[in-house]
Amino acid sequence: MGTPESCKSEELCTELLQSRTGVTSISTESVTQTFRLRVFGVLHWVVSLGLILATDFLLKKAFAAASIEFPSALCGMFCIFSVLIILDYALPSAAVAFEKFFEPGIIFIQRWLPLFYVPYLVVLPLSLKEIPASSAIKICLIVGIGYWKSSYSYDHDVGGWLATLCVTGLAAIGVRKAVKTELLDAEPMEKPSPFSSIELCAWTEVLLISFAASLVFPTALGTRARTYLPFLLASTVLGYMIGSRLPSSLKKVFHPIIFCAASAELAAIALGFFSKSGLDAVLGYYVTNSSSNPGAGDILMGFLGSVILSFAFSMFKQRKLVKRHAAEIFTSVIISTIFSLYSTAIVGRLLALEQSLTISILPRCITVALAVSIVSFFEGANASVTAAAVVVTGLVGANFVQSTLDKLRLRDPIARGIATASSCHGLGTAALSAKEPEALPFCAIAYALNGIFGSILCSIPAFRQSLLAVIA
Repeated sequence: MGTPESCKSEELCTELLQSRTGVTSISTESVTQTFRLRVFGVLHWVVSLGLILATDFLLKKAFAAASIEFPSALCGMFCIFSVLIILDYALPSAAVAFEKFFEPGIIFIQRWLPLFYVPYLVVLPLSLKEIPASSAIKICLIVGIGYWKSSYSYDHDVGGWLATLCVTGLAAIGVRKAVKTELLDAEPMEKPSPFSSIELCAWTEVLLISFAASLVFPTALGTRARTYLPFLLASTVLGYMIGSRLPSSLKKVFHPIIFCAASAELAAIALGFFSKSGLDAVLGYYVTNSSSNPGAGDILMGFLGSVILSFAFSMFKQRKLVKRHAAEIFTSVIISTIFSLYSTAIVGRLLALEQSLTISILPRCITVALAVSIVSFFEGANASVTAAAVVVTGLVGANFVQSTLDKLRLRDPIARGIATASSCHGLGTAALSAKEPEALPFCAIAYALNGIFGSILCSIPAFRQSLLAVIA
């Protein structure tokens, strides 16, 4: 009596329980799998980036021990690129695997690339104290900051940046017409992800907590430089994050790197005021140039060598494009590099700029990571002035490169990409690629090659002497 019904109920309950248990099991499995993937992703990122940084560190040590003046990171870049090419020829799947392994680290470097330029701008007030106002004005004229007027109500300057842009663009167009190589689609380049609200909140917390700790316990980590490091680093990173999120219309006149530098500078002023140590002292803690007592700026600049190593992967990814358009790329980049170096030397002499300052701004159109290495070949150069000249050149280009290329009627993506990277390096490249992705591969290639050719040329004693003869 009632047994069949109770049996049916039990069966239904069992099925229901099993189904629920199964769902729970699947859900738990899914969560576990997701967690494992995330942990693996983090470990992959740490290992890939760590190996790039370790390679740069070991190369620096080896070159210093051997008293080799040539930039160690540039040599490393050539080695990595050669390994990739050899693997691609012998075992293509190994080359792809090698590239994919280092991809997380490369994406990280590309995402934060402009941030690594900032420390030289932040400590610029210390360097400018020794430069007369008249010399600073001359440097601005050479770099290409003048009187502008375009669609944004400025008048075009005839300074260095515009001259380099014109020469490079016209050279590329001339070679393009001569070789008549058909333009094919480039390999897609992955864009770094935008900054999230969680990242902003996390760095804001670091900023506030470390600021309080710096004031209450200024030597909690042994030295003021190490204690101030979290606060000054957070102020720099937050400035870049917020600057990157500004409306595009505002970015045209207030580039993220300016916002970033201003944020770090204001933080240094605030810390100097409340700690009663003064701005100059805090800026001295920001960049100490000491590996045993690093500041926030030293940490950021420590990535500059890895930036150069990352060029090997960018060039490898676009190897087919480089091979197909080698004539246009190499010819225009070589012309651009030589023109930029000698025109800077000539104008510096015409304006009677001090020899040491002219030398310092010679590589104004080459990325900071290599520009600083280039001026190390010369005696009496000021690396801070070098970096500032490079960054300002990039800022001018980032703001006006597209409108200028349009006015010059340079429509070809190869010419636009090469001219942009050769005249205003990474910052101009970022500005152009945002709206013209078809020009990005040529920007990336020229961005690397321009620095490579500049480094190679300036490592040759005869070439350096010729530049010095023009300057003197």
